[in-house]
Amino acid sequence: MTNGRHTLIAGPCSAETREQVLETAKGLKDFEIDYFRAGIWKPRTRPGEFEGVGSEALPWMQEVKDSFSLKICTEVAKAKHVEEVLKAGFDMIWVGARSTANPFTVQEIAEALKGVQIPVMVKNPTNPDLKLWLGAVERIQYAGINNISVIHRGFSTYQKTQFRNNPNWQIPIDFRQERPDIPMICDPSHIGGRTHLLQEIAQKALDLKYDGLMIETHCNPMNAWTDAKQQITPNYLNELLSNLIVRDYSEIEADEIQQLRAQINIKDEELIQILKDRMAISEKIGYFKKDRNSAVYQPTRWEEVLRNNVIKAMDAQLSDDFSKELFKLIHQESIRIQSEILAKKK
Repeated sequence: MTNGRHTLIAGPCSAETREQVLETAKGLKDFEIDYFRAGIWKPRTRPGEFEGVGSEALPWMQEVKDSFSLKICTEVAKAKHVEEVLKAGFDMIWVGARSTANPFTVQEIAEALKGVQIPVMVKNPTNPDLKLWLGAVERIQYAGINNISVIHRGFSTYQKTQFRNNPNWQIPIDFRQERPDIPMICDPSHIGGRTHLLQEIAQKALDLKYDGLMIETHCNPMNAWTDAKQQITPNYLNELLSNLIVRDYSEIEADEIQQLRAQINIKDEELIQILKDRMAISEKIGYFKKDRNSAVYQPTRWEEVLRNNVIKAMDAQLSDDFSKELFKLIHQESIRIQSEILAKKK
């Protein structure tokens, strides 16, 4: 991958020491990175965890800018942070996932940015809420900021998956349909949470026409004070980037693919009809339950249906995660239909 068409942001999860920050920046100085990143204030899930060195790191970042001619950026979580980084001459800031989830926090940051022109990036909220993400961007825009991008870093989930944060790719796709004017950056580090997943996630982001990548890079990841398992060395970053493929994003007009798309359209129509027929059966079951005053949710039956259908789907070469989510959605719609029937007065 070259940096001609994509934004590249790299640097450690946290600014730990002056030596660590400068050593990492030294390793990245010959990269065509757009911004050197480091967390100065780190909102943590539980008290007692390392929450960043705070303002002490501001001159370290200034030294990176002066010594290596790298633009610098960090996360802000309140108005005081904004004031400090602006005074320190930072080139870009971003609003973190926890902050994006709180409209009051975003509004406080937006108020502090009024009258200033600095690039601002907004990470997706921790929970999969498209409107909350859009709303955070709008608050920053209403403050007069014109240069806004968003960062897709994945979403928290109670379910254990291979990812640290579920990418839930459909939400950023929906965001781009709503706001095609806003550039989108992917953060494979926070999505994957493990270095071996970064390549796959970064490639998928490029395949989905993302505008850039933010990858946590550390001079000594094994001894990092935060998120050691997802950070990589500058050399590893160079290897990762060299293996990425930038594909042709132009629309395909070949007759062969048009024929295949036509077949997809037919199958989609068939799927819709099958789902319609299935829900009609669910409706009949709803009336059956109503007549017998039975509960809508039948856990034993549902567990059996889910287990058997997932096995069949995997035999058909469909992924386990996809199959589970598909049948859960179908089950939720069936419950909705039956619940409405039971709620009707006789």
